Formats: sequence, C-alpha cells, structure tokens
Amino acid sequence: MRRIIVLTFIFIGIIAFGFEAHPQLIKKAGELIQSAFDSHADSIGMTASNNIRTDRQAMADSIRILEMTLKMQEMKLNEMQLRSQLANALNRNNTTDSLKIARQQQRIDSLRSVTKGVPVMVEGDTLFMIYASRGGHSARDRAETTNDMLMKIGKTGSDSRDSVYMLDNENYIDIMYGERVLITITDQDALWQGVTMQELADQYMPVLIDKISYLKEENSFWQIIKRAVLFVCVLTMQYLMFRLINYLFRKLRRQIIRFKQRRLKPIIIRDYELLNTRRLCRILIGLSNLLRYVILLLLLILTVPMLFSIFPQTEKLAYRILYYIVDPVRMVLIAIAEYIPNLFIILVIWYCVKYIIRGLRYITSEIKNEKLKISGFYPDWAQPTFNIIRFLLYAFMIAMIYPYLPGAESGVFQGISVFVGLIVSLGSSTVISNFIAGFVITYMRPFKIGDFIKVNDTIGNVIEKTPFITRLRTIKNELITIPNSFIMSANTVNYSASARRYGLIIHTILTMGYETPWRKVHNLLIKAALDTPGVEQNPQPFVLETELNDNYMCYQINAYVKNADDVPQIKSDLLQNIQDLFHTAGIELVAPHYFATRDGNESRIPEDFRRIHETPESPFSL
Repeated sequence: MRRIIVLTFIFIGIIAFGFEAHPQLIKKAGELIQSAFDSHADSIGMTASNNIRTDRQAMADSIRILEMTLKMQEMKLNEMQLRSQLANALNRNNTTDSLKIARQQQRIDSLRSVTKGVPVMVEGDTLFMIYASRGGHSARDRAETTNDMLMKIGKTGSDSRDSVYMLDNENYIDIMYGERVLITITDQDALWQGVTMQELADQYMPVLIDKISYLKEENSFWQIIKRAVLFVCVLTMQYLMFRLINYLFRKLRRQIIRFKQRRLKPIIIRDYELLNTRRLCRILIGLSNLLRYVILLLLLILTVPMLFSIFPQTEKLAYRILYYIVDPVRMVLIAIAEYIPNLFIILVIWYCVKYIIRGLRYITSEIKNEKLKISGFYPDWAQPTFNIIRFLLYAFMIAMIYPYLPGAESGVFQGISVFVGLIVSLGSSTVISNFIAGFVITYMRPFKIGDFIKVNDTIGNVIEKTPFITRLRTIKNELITIPNSFIMSANTVNYSASARRYGLIIHTILTMGYETPWRKVHNLLIKAALDTPGVEQNPQPFVLETELNDNYMCYQINAYVKNADDVPQIKSDLLQNIQDLFHTAGIELVAPHYFATRDGNESRIPEDFRRIHETPESPFSL
C-alpha cells in the first residue's frame, strides 16, 4: 500500500513538474503505477509472514523509484536540449528559406523589365499572364496547355460552377476542373506576381470560372441556331446590296447617255479636238463601271470577314482575312503619318530653292537687258550661267531631299540608284565631253546666236546653241548639227564678230596681162567695189598686187562690209560689177595665156559692151 502511495506521488510530481517531459516518460510512469496496483492486489492474499519481506521490498522499490526519478530528470534535460537544437535548426531553415526567397525575389525583379509574360489567351481574351516555368515546361507551354484545356471543357456539356475547385498541396496549388488540372500555381508564380500562392489562386479562380461559363454558353445549341440565322441574314443583305448597286449603276449609265445627247460637249484645246462626245461618253461609262467594281469589292471586304466571324470555328480565319485587308491599309496610313515630318522638310527645301532660282532669274533678265552691268561679265553669259547655277541648285536640292524620300534606306532603292549611276557613267563619256565643251564655249564667247561663222569647211549662221550641240543654217538652208566637242577641236571663224567691230574685208583675185596698165586696173576694181551694194564707202576699198608671174599679174580687190550675213551676195555683186566695168572699158577678161592674133578674129568682149566701147561719145572711153 505504501508503495502505491509513493508511486502515486511520484506520478503526480512528474505531471506537475515535468509537463514538458517526453510522452514516453509519462507512459512509463503510468505503467509502473499500474504494476504497483497489480502487485497490491496480489499481496492481499499473502500472509503476515511476508510483511518483513514486504517492507524490505518497499525500501528497494523506493530506491528504484528514486533512481527512475533521476533518470527521468536526465531524460527531461536531454529532451530540452533536443528541443533547443530542433528550434535552432528550424530557425536556421527559416532564415535560409527567407534569404533564398529574397534572392529569388531580387532576381525576379531584375528580370521583370526584360522578361515578357506569356498570356493565357482564350479566343482573343487574355485571362492572366504566366512568367515562370515548371517541371521542364516553359511558360509558353503552360499557357498553351491551359488554353487547350479550357477550349476542350468549353465544348463539353454544361456542368456546375462548383466543378472548379482548388487542391492545396505542400509546395503548390492545383486549380482543378473535375479530375483535370487547369493550372498549377507554384511559389515562383506567386513571386512573379508579388503575392502568396493562395492569393494568386483566389485571383485566378473567378476568372477561370467565368471563362468556362462563357465558353459553354457560346457552344450551346441555341447559340448555334442564332449564328445560323445571322449567317443567312448577312448573305441575304449582301445579295440585296449587290442587286441595288447594279440597279443604281445601270440607271447612272442611262443618265450618262442622255447627258451625252443633250449637254455633253467635246474638249477642244485651241483648234485641236482632244476628246469628242463619243469618247467622253465611253470614258464616263468606263469610270462608272470602275466605281461599281470598287464598291462591290469594298462590300465583299466588309461582309466576308463578318460571315466568318459568326461561327467560333471560323472566327480566327475571319480575323486573319480582316488582318490581311486592314493591315496594309494601316501600314500605309501609319507610313503617311510618319512621313509627314519628312514631307515638311522636303517642302521647306523645295520652296527655298524655288525662290532662290526666282531671284537668280530676275537678276539674269536684268543682266541680259543690260539694266544691270557687272564689270567683266558679258550679257550673253547671263542665261548660260543661270542654267548652270540652276542645275547645280537642283542637284543640291536632290542630294538634300534624297535621305528623306520613302524607301531611301532600303537596299533595293540604293541598288537601283547605284545601277542607274553606273549606266550613266559608262554611257555618258561623250555626252559629258560635249557638255564640258559647251560650258567652255559659253565663256570663251567665240560666237553667239545669229553669228555667221565657219567651222572647218562648214559655213552658216548659228541658230541654236545648247550645252551639248550647236546648230548652223548654211546659205543653202541646210541645218547642220555639230557636237560642241568637235567645235572645241576645230578652227572656227566668226565673220559677224569681225564685221561688227572692225568691218569684214571681202576680197577676190583678178589676173591681167602686163599689156593692161595697172593703174587702170586699180581704178576699175575700186569703182566696181564702190558700186557694189553693202560695201562700205569709208574706209575705201583698196587693191593689192599679190604676185608677178611670167605672163600675168595678180590683183586683189579688198572691200569693207558690216553685214557678214550678206557676204555671199555682196561678193557675187562685186564680181558682176567687175565684169561690167572691165568690158565697158574695153578690157578683155581672158586667161593670161590666151593669145589673140588680130588677123580678123573678133574680140572676146561681149557684143553689147563692144558697141558701147566703139561709140566715140561713150562715157566709158578711157
């Protein structure tokens, strides 16, 4: 009995002071008490003779209990040490996890600006973004898997909204639909979104539920019936619009024919009939047909995507067709809008060059009219100089505008430019040489428009002078085109320039025998020159004796003229006067080697002049 009381107090002490002890110790103490109670029950039937032995045994049990108490205290201390070590380990793990999470969050923040999330997009509607990969599946694979799963679920029969639920695991959360996983949310997903996994799951749940409900509603039987009715209505409207457009344009064609018969007039430019009423009517009808085709095409462009967009199965095709139609138009409009600043720069450059050229043209006209005189700059230089400066200004303008032209940076545009430049450089060597020669001729001023010149064996008036060629009109009205490079390498005689400044000397040679007095020949030649129209009286004509031969003498008559254009006619008139005067004076114009025996042979003077000469009172008798 005493033993039971002792064990009971020990057990109460363990419970009171050792509540933090290990449960195995408490269990062991209970077993000891139970064994004590069992031994007490067995000792009731023992005899008194065993009391002494019982007392001894009680003392041994007390010693044993004390030993057990000491062991329990030792075990308690060991447990406390283990608990402390476990707490330290947990603290270290929490600290390590916190540092790891902080490093991951820092890395995610650094990648956030350069990493684009993959949208979970269902029928063009973006539900949410996925940034992280999981289990060897990239973010794009996860988004496509979720998208495919939602599309499959949306095409099935209607289920309850409760079919979508969350399944919480140790390191991730699955959002389920029945037995199928819609998406798995990991701690990495939560870090990218800046929330916890549970908060992120709570955000995704209503979005997914609403989308599944919408997909099921869109794939219901009544929606299919509505789409079919709408498809038929659109086709009917398109057919009616086609009929209406064709009817209106047939009516317009009849109005054009009536207008032709009543009011349409031909287009006449000066005396040339450019377009008669019949051609005008055909042009108007052709334009109306073109307009009809354009309207029908626009109607098709609008209705075909509309028809395809009615059914979800062809909705993507509708968007693609609409993209093919709208995207080029959008690109053109965007290109035009983006090109407006460049166009403004081009206009500014063009207007600046335009008004500079206007100012230069005004100065050129003033110099040509000799209202503005510049020392050393001749009036006939004004127009060529203006043409050269204008060409250089236009070249400068093109060089400035070129970078702002659309497509100037493309390789095709640059390749075409290089190809054209290569062709020009290879095929324009002669052209460039003529141009340079024309440039030199302009400022050398060997002749000008209207001058009577001689280029090698070609004689005529200058009627046109360009940077590349010069055109002459001969006295036979022949138009001769001479390249400027040829003129640069040929001998050029300007008769008009000499005639204007000094007076052009025309001359001809006459041979006479020594029997004719030279003074008489001089007088007759000078008189013939003075009687010739176009010969200047002052300075007077003069005669030069150029050669003394065995049988004759050479006389050269020289006369001044001011109009070089009439030189051929003046020279012809001079020769006629020489013949008349010499015949009148009784001087035969025969070859010096001709010998006439006056044994009855007639004189070589024409008969009319011979009669005058034989008359005694003739004024030509010398």
